[in-house]
Amino acid sequence: MLAGLVLAGACSCRTTTSPAGVPATVARVDLARYTGKWYEIASKPMIFQRGCLGTTAEYTANPDGTIKVENSCRKADGEVAKAVGRAKVVPDSGNAKLKVNFFGPFWGDYWVLALDEKDYGYALIGGPDRKYLWILSRTPAMEPAVYDQLTAIAKAQGYDLSDLKKTVQP
Repeated sequence: MLAGLVLAGACSCRTTTSPAGVPATVARVDLARYTGKWYEIASKPMIFQRGCLGTTAEYTANPDGTIKVENSCRKADGEVAKAVGRAKVVPDSGNAKLKVNFFGPFWGDYWVLALDEKDYGYALIGGPDRKYLWILSRTPAMEPAVYDQLTAIAKAQGYDLSDLKKTVQP
């Protein structure tokens, strides 16, 4: 595959202006194109993801303008674990910053740091505190060159990649 050529023309490198020390996002996200199923290729694991394989996220537009978020994975014993929440766009962010809620009054940051603008085939997601990071793809596998480009962007944005873990996708 011509991953190098695709990367050169498709990765969103334009970013919004951000205060010093805060990761920059892409300039704009078309939420209609962003919705659908994504496969987790790698992440800085969260506690509830321990022992997970085949992690996916599915985003669906709600009539009220929010987005339904359904994360799922398969545990080692075969059980499927699911978490359903919702996301809302942060105003004046070009849809590149969202707040996500899975329970109670707690909302987490979901910032689109890099995105395949042409096909919406991959994305790099993080937040201002750099505690979490996800590399997502529309397919269960990702070209090594694309993965390397996304990890380079994350590193340049100040993310510690020492605990970045590749996700096993069946």
